[in-house]
Amino acid sequence: MPLDAERLRSLLVAPAGPLVRLEVVDEVGSTSSAMADDLRADPAAWPDRSLLVAERQTAGRGRAGRSWQAPAGTSVTGTFAVRPALPAAALGWLPLLAGLGVLRALRATAGVPAGLKWPNDVVLDCGPSDLPGWGRWRKAGGILTEVVPLRDGGSAVLVGVGINVTQRPDELPVPSATSLALAGARGVERESVLVATVTALAQVADRFAAAGGDAQAGGLADEVAEACVTLGRDVHVELPGGRTVDGRAERLDAAGALVVRTADGAELTVLAGDVLLVRG
Repeated sequence: MPLDAERLRSLLVAPAGPLVRLEVVDEVGSTSSAMADDLRADPAAWPDRSLLVAERQTAGRGRAGRSWQAPAGTSVTGTFAVRPALPAAALGWLPLLAGLGVLRALRATAGVPAGLKWPNDVVLDCGPSDLPGWGRWRKAGGILTEVVPLRDGGSAVLVGVGINVTQRPDELPVPSATSLALAGARGVERESVLVATVTALAQVADRFAAAGGDAQAGGLADEVAEACVTLGRDVHVELPGGRTVDGRAERLDAAGALVVRTADGAELTVLAGDVLLVRG
């Protein structure tokens, strides 16, 4: 069933909800790319806490240039525009905090055992079957954040969110993916997932802003760490440039980076890269 834009506005746009603007389109290449283009042309086009949702993306983007695609009407895909008055060092937490909001929404609406896989995957526990690099976990959602410089001298942060809701096995792009329906969340509708996600993200954003962008002082860092299935496990890290590192994912640093202890006892701070679970 298509999303009802007017109903969503009545639930989510101020004064009833946390959003300032909400638009739903049938099809777009990428919600993040479309929003970025609009903002570069007119910095006021998408104010703080705006959301663009698409029934279908034909060129959805994931991390490291990967694509994110799904049949129309099977996912929640959209991009939030935020203008956080935060120090630049705090921005590294945004993918993790967005993931925390999505995780809470999925637990609340679908009752699924969701976790976070560093740095930007929302994963579901799919039982004892083991998949190399993923263990028992499968990806049901992803986060993509980017900073867009604007011609008025300011900037906007775009937070792209994709959540698999009703896909069948043949509609998933890779073996490491799943959907809420396949994880046992029968009868969950995209509207309820979207409303819960927006609500949870707004709550997390309010706490982060109130703490001045200090995730540790605001208690959010501990909550992310508790939800992060990467921590405490042996990992294989594929770093940008082709270098690889093996070790144990021990903790998140003050900026949200992953700290891995290698076999020789050294600590490596991972800012970006693919992190595979050696044992899931």
